[in-house]
Amino acid sequence: MKYAIELYFDKETEKKLYHYAKRIAEEKISTKFLEWKTRPHLTLACFQEVDEPLCIERLKVFAQDHQAMPAFLGSVGMFTDTKTIFLSPVMNHSMYRFQRELYESFGDFDAGGFAWYCPDRWTPHCTVALTGEDNDDAFFQASDLLLHEFEKISGVFTEIGLVKITFPVEEIFTIHLS
Repeated sequence: MKYAIELYFDKETEKKLYHYAKRIAEEKISTKFLEWKTRPHLTLACFQEVDEPLCIERLKVFAQDHQAMPAFLGSVGMFTDTKTIFLSPVMNHSMYRFQRELYESFGDFDAGGFAWYCPDRWTPHCTVALTGEDNDDAFFQASDLLLHEFEKISGVFTEIGLVKITFPVEEIFTIHLS
Protein backbone atom coordinates (compact mmCIF):
# COMPACT_ATOMS: atom_id res chain seq x y z
CA MET A 1 0.00 0.00 0.00
CA LYS A 2 1.25 3.50 -0.75
CA TYR A 3 1.06 6.42 1.67
CA ALA A 4 1.66 10.16 1.52
CA ILE A 5 2.19 12.93 4.02
CA GLU A 6 0.39 16.04 2.89
CA LEU A 7 0.40 19.71 3.85
CA TYR A 8 -3.07 21.30 3.91
CA PHE A 9 -4.37 24.83 3.51
CA ASP A 10 -6.75 26.89 5.61
CA LYS A 11 -10.43 26.38 4.72
CA GLU A 12 -10.80 29.62 2.70
CA THR A 13 -7.75 28.82 0.54
CA GLU A 14 -8.96 25.23 0.13
CA LYS A 15 -12.28 26.58 -1.16
CA LYS A 16 -10.49 28.79 -3.72
CA LEU A 17 -8.41 25.84 -4.92
CA TYR A 18 -11.44 23.56 -5.24
CA HIS A 19 -13.00 26.25 -7.40
CA TYR A 20 -10.51 25.56 -10.20
CA ALA A 21 -11.04 21.78 -10.11
CA LYS A 22 -14.81 22.35 -10.14
CA ARG A 23 -14.55 24.74 -13.10
CA ILE A 24 -12.72 22.09 -15.11
CA ALA A 25 -15.49 19.61 -14.24
CA GLU A 26 -18.27 22.14 -14.98
CA GLU A 27 -16.84 22.67 -18.44
CA LYS A 28 -16.99 18.88 -18.92
CA ILE A 29 -13.23 18.72 -19.48
CA SER A 30 -12.25 16.34 -16.66
CA THR A 31 -13.63 15.12 -13.33
CA LYS A 32 -10.73 12.82 -12.43
CA PHE A 33 -9.23 15.03 -9.69
CA LEU A 34 -12.61 15.40 -7.96
CA GLU A 35 -13.17 11.64 -8.19
CA TRP A 36 -10.08 11.06 -6.02
CA LYS A 37 -11.91 12.95 -3.20
CA THR A 38 -8.72 14.43 -1.85
CA ARG A 39 -8.30 17.85 -0.31
CA PRO A 40 -6.14 20.44 -2.07
CA HIS A 41 -2.63 19.90 -0.70
CA LEU A 42 1.11 19.78 -1.25
CA THR A 43 2.53 16.27 -0.99
CA LEU A 44 5.60 16.38 1.25
CA ALA A 45 6.65 12.71 1.06
CA CYS A 46 5.46 9.35 -0.28
CA PHE A 47 6.18 5.91 1.11
CA GLN A 48 5.60 2.31 0.01
CA GLU A 49 4.68 1.15 3.51
CA VAL A 50 4.39 2.79 6.92
CA ASP A 51 3.65 1.67 10.43
CA GLU A 52 0.48 3.79 10.78
CA PRO A 53 0.52 4.19 14.61
CA LEU A 54 4.22 5.11 14.55
CA CYS A 55 3.67 7.54 11.69
CA ILE A 56 0.80 9.22 13.54
CA GLU A 57 2.92 9.64 16.67
CA ARG A 58 5.74 11.19 14.64
CA LEU A 59 3.30 13.53 12.92
CA LYS A 60 2.02 14.69 16.32
CA VAL A 61 5.56 15.52 17.44
CA PHE A 62 6.41 17.17 14.12
CA ALA A 63 3.25 19.31 14.20
CA GLN A 64 4.03 20.50 17.75
CA ASP A 65 7.48 21.63 16.61
CA HIS A 66 6.28 23.48 13.48
CA GLN A 67 4.02 26.47 13.03
CA ALA A 68 1.44 27.30 10.41
CA MET A 69 3.08 29.14 7.48
CA PRO A 70 1.99 31.54 4.78
CA ALA A 71 0.96 29.91 1.50
CA PHE A 72 1.20 31.78 -1.78
CA LEU A 73 0.19 30.10 -5.03
CA GLY A 74 1.51 32.20 -7.86
CA SER A 75 1.51 30.23 -11.11
CA VAL A 76 0.05 27.40 -13.17
CA GLY A 77 2.25 24.43 -13.98
CA MET A 78 2.00 20.98 -15.48
CA PHE A 79 3.62 17.60 -15.68
CA THR A 80 3.28 16.77 -19.36
CA ASP A 81 4.14 13.07 -18.92
CA THR A 82 1.13 12.42 -16.63
CA LYS A 83 -1.01 15.29 -17.95
CA THR A 84 -1.33 16.70 -14.44
CA ILE A 85 -2.10 20.40 -14.07
CA PHE A 86 -1.29 22.17 -10.83
CA LEU A 87 -0.86 25.47 -9.08
CA SER A 88 2.67 26.21 -7.90
CA PRO A 89 3.44 27.65 -4.50
CA VAL A 90 5.94 30.46 -4.21
CA MET A 91 8.71 28.68 -2.33
CA ASN A 92 11.14 29.97 0.25
CA HIS A 93 13.90 28.59 2.43
CA SER A 94 11.50 27.87 5.34
CA MET A 95 9.27 25.67 3.22
CA TYR A 96 12.17 23.67 1.81
CA ARG A 97 13.53 23.27 5.36
CA PHE A 98 10.06 22.15 6.55
CA GLN A 99 9.92 19.43 3.90
CA ARG A 100 13.51 18.33 4.54
CA GLU A 101 12.91 18.06 8.30
CA LEU A 102 9.74 16.08 7.73
CA TYR A 103 11.49 13.76 5.31
CA GLU A 104 14.32 13.21 7.81
CA SER A 105 11.79 12.44 10.58
CA PHE A 106 10.43 9.59 8.47
CA GLY A 107 13.74 8.45 6.94
CA ASP A 108 13.28 4.84 8.07
CA PHE A 109 10.10 4.41 5.98
CA ASP A 110 10.43 3.04 2.45
CA ALA A 111 10.39 5.97 0.00
CA GLY A 112 11.61 3.80 -2.88
CA GLY A 113 10.16 4.82 -6.21
CA PHE A 114 9.25 8.32 -5.05
CA ALA A 115 12.46 10.19 -5.85
CA TRP A 116 10.55 13.31 -6.94
CA TYR A 117 9.42 13.85 -3.34
CA CYS A 118 12.91 13.59 -1.85
CA PRO A 119 14.65 16.75 -0.63
CA ASP A 120 16.57 18.52 -3.41
CA ARG A 121 14.31 16.86 -6.03
CA TRP A 122 10.92 17.90 -4.66
CA THR A 123 8.59 19.72 -7.04
CA PRO A 124 5.94 21.18 -4.73
CA HIS A 125 2.58 21.47 -6.44
CA CYS A 126 -1.15 21.60 -5.73
CA THR A 127 -2.95 19.46 -8.31
CA VAL A 128 -6.22 20.78 -9.75
CA ALA A 129 -6.62 18.50 -12.81
CA LEU A 130 -5.64 14.93 -13.66
CA THR A 131 -6.29 14.54 -17.38
CA GLY A 132 -4.13 11.51 -18.19
CA GLU A 133 -7.14 9.20 -18.54
CA ASP A 134 -9.25 11.72 -20.49
CA ASN A 135 -9.36 12.39 -24.22
CA ASP A 136 -6.25 13.93 -25.76
CA ASP A 137 -7.70 17.46 -25.81
CA ALA A 138 -8.62 17.53 -22.10
CA PHE A 139 -5.08 18.43 -21.01
CA PHE A 140 -4.96 21.41 -23.35
CA GLN A 141 -8.51 22.53 -22.60
CA ALA A 142 -7.96 22.40 -18.83
CA SER A 143 -4.62 24.21 -19.18
CA ASP A 144 -6.25 26.90 -21.30
CA LEU A 145 -9.07 27.38 -18.79
CA LEU A 146 -6.62 27.77 -15.91
CA LEU A 147 -4.35 30.10 -17.85
CA HIS A 148 -7.33 32.36 -18.50
CA GLU A 149 -8.97 32.19 -15.05
CA PHE A 150 -6.18 31.71 -12.51
CA GLU A 151 -5.57 34.48 -10.00
CA LYS A 152 -2.81 34.38 -7.39
CA ILE A 153 -3.90 33.00 -4.03
CA SER A 154 -2.66 33.94 -0.56
CA GLY A 155 -3.47 31.69 2.36
CA VAL A 156 -1.96 29.65 5.16
CA PHE A 157 -0.67 26.09 5.48
CA THR A 158 -2.44 24.96 8.65
CA GLU A 159 -2.41 21.16 8.86
CA ILE A 160 -0.37 18.11 8.06
CA GLY A 161 -1.75 14.64 7.50
CA LEU A 162 -1.23 11.03 6.54
CA VAL A 163 -3.24 9.52 3.67
CA LYS A 164 -3.42 6.11 2.11
CA ILE A 165 -3.18 6.41 -1.67
CA THR A 166 -6.25 4.46 -2.68
CA PHE A 167 -9.13 5.39 -4.96
CA PRO A 168 -10.61 7.45 -3.46
CA VAL A 169 -7.85 8.73 -1.17
CA GLU A 170 -8.25 7.62 2.46
CA GLU A 171 -7.37 10.32 4.99
CA ILE A 172 -5.96 8.48 8.01
CA PHE A 173 -4.84 11.27 10.34
CA THR A 174 -4.66 15.06 10.25
CA ILE A 175 -3.27 17.49 12.83
CA HIS A 176 -3.01 21.26 13.03
CA LEU A 177 0.43 22.82 13.01
CA SER A 178 1.17 24.72 16.22
